[in-house]
This record gives sequence, C-alpha cells and structure tokens, in this order.
Amino acid sequence: MKKLAIALTLAISSISYPSVGQDMSNGANNFYKSSEVSQQKVSFNNQYHMKIVGNLFTPKNFDSARHYPAIVIGHPMGAVKEQSSNLYAQKLAEQGFVTLAIDQSFWGESEGEPRNAVAPDIYAEAFSAAVDFLGTRPFIDRERIGALGICGSGSFVISAAKIDPRMKAIATVSMYDMGAANRNALNHSLTLVQRKQIIADAAQQRYAEFDGAEPAVAGGTDLKLTPATNAIQREFFDFYRTPRGEFTPAGASDQRTTKPTVTSNVKFMNFYPFNDIETISPRPMLFITGDKAHSKEFSEEAYKRAGQPKEIYWVKNAGHVDLYDRTDLIPFQKLGSFFQTNLK
Repeated sequence: MKKLAIALTLAISSISYPSVGQDMSNGANNFYKSSEVSQQKVSFNNQYHMKIVGNLFTPKNFDSARHYPAIVIGHPMGAVKEQSSNLYAQKLAEQGFVTLAIDQSFWGESEGEPRNAVAPDIYAEAFSAAVDFLGTRPFIDRERIGALGICGSGSFVISAAKIDPRMKAIATVSMYDMGAANRNALNHSLTLVQRKQIIADAAQQRYAEFDGAEPAVAGGTDLKLTPATNAIQREFFDFYRTPRGEFTPAGASDQRTTKPTVTSNVKFMNFYPFNDIETISPRPMLFITGDKAHSKEFSEEAYKRAGQPKEIYWVKNAGHVDLYDRTDLIPFQKLGSFFQTNLK
C-alpha cells in the first residue's frame, strides 16, 4: 500500500496541467497604450554607478518650457516596468504629470548581477536615483516630485522616502512589506523554526554558488497550475503566466521571471521598512488596497504606524492583483487628485 501511494504521488507530479485562460474582466489592460501621452526610454545611474532604465511619459501638448510635477513609479516585486508600472504611468501622465516607470536594479533592463538578486537598500536607492534624474530635467519642478510603489515597491518607496525628503508625496498600491512577508509570511503563518530553515538552506546554497553553480531561484509565481495550487498562487499565475500580464525581458528566461535568487532573498529578513515610517510626516501618504486583497494587512499596518497626513483608501471588491491592471477598479482619479493636491 505504501509503495502504491508513492507511485501515485509520482504519477500525479508528472502530469502537466494546462494553463487556464486569462481573466480579462473589469477592464484588465496591462499593456495599455495611451494616445494622449508620449513615451521615451531613458537611462541614468544610481549612486553605485549601476544603470537604471525607465520609460518617461509626458502628457499631451507637452511644453518643454514649462515646469511639470513628476511621479516616479515602481513595479511589483519580481516584475518589470512593462507589468503594471507603465499602465499607472500613462494614466497619471494623462492627468498632466510627467511620469517615470523604472525597472528595479537586477530586474528588466536595469543593470545588476546576478539577475533577480534581492538588495533592499539598492531597491530603495532606485527611487532616489529616479528623483536625481527627474529633478535635473529642465522641464521638471524639483519641488513637486512624488513617488508611487506597487506591491513590493510600496515597501521600497517607503524605505526611500524616510531618508529622501525630495519625495513630496508618497502613495502605495496593493503594498507588500517584503520584510514581514519573508520573516512571517501572510497572517504570520511562518514559524521561527521554518524561517531558520529557509535561512540555513540559503546559506548552504552559497557554498554551491561560490564553487561555480548557477544561482538558484525560488518563490515568485508558479510556472504551472496543479490541483494543489493555492488561491493566492492562482491569482498571481493569472497575471504573470498568461497573456494578460506575462512579459519576459530580452535575454531573460521565462523560467526565472518573478523569481528572486535563493541566496539573496533572505536579505529581506533584515528589511524593516515601517520602522520610523512616522518620520516621513508631514509629507502626505496614501495607501490604496483592495478590501478583498490577501495583502491588505501590510497597508493597514503602514497606515497605523504612519504620521499625519495619511489616508487608507479601500477599493471595493478588489483583490491584490486586481489593482495591477484592472482599469475599472484601479482608482486612477483618486491617485491623480492625491498628487495634484500635494504636488502644488
């Protein structure tokens, strides 16, 4: 009986389950192309002389003699600027802002080796480097630069804003605190014993890679669905592994998209973006999350700890990934109003 159970398990694990068709409801439009804005690819160095690549969007009837308010926008953790960030950047550019959607260091077209490495300080630095770039453009009012972080970038932009007062208004959407998510998992479901085992496994993997092994990747979004795939992984799969949001940068492997390296991902264990979040005050903060989002605990915690002025905005009937690209649910007008009010 035991041998039969093992055989059945092996047989089931060898089955390749087909991908489901993507859910394009509620105006899902990740690859939106606006006829009202212009796009230009730009690049600049961060403080560590690593090139960052971004898409700069300017509004209709752009006048280079004017001084525009600007917003830098960071993509979800493990994603690239073509996933969610470009959409937000265009929708805000349509409202009169100059916007810059960046690829994080180690991801997309930005520099950084090994690829998919986790480096929270360098992630935060990317936002400040983007402000360096924007604030030195003759058509930008450097006193009116805001920042927006989606998913994991919500925690990176908070980390950056704590030590960069040039970011005058900060918003997050579907935020993940990548430190707490890795230390504790959702709803504090990871035990200390489990955490220590993850750390120990990553430490052992360092030996293998020091001896020449290819960097191992883990986490991120599953590559296929099985009957055992949980609801959260299915939510991410529908965006990252179907034409709805799937995007593989040139030279990258679709087997590695969204997946950080095992040896570097443990660095999130030392990442505490909400510590001292109150010191961002009196600069305003806006936290946007779906009322059905599995990640809403992070926005709630950030809002609780932030100083005034602050606001948490609930999107009804929205989950976490819904706010990546569902244009009928994403409160673009709310975001525009927040930045218009606070980047006067």
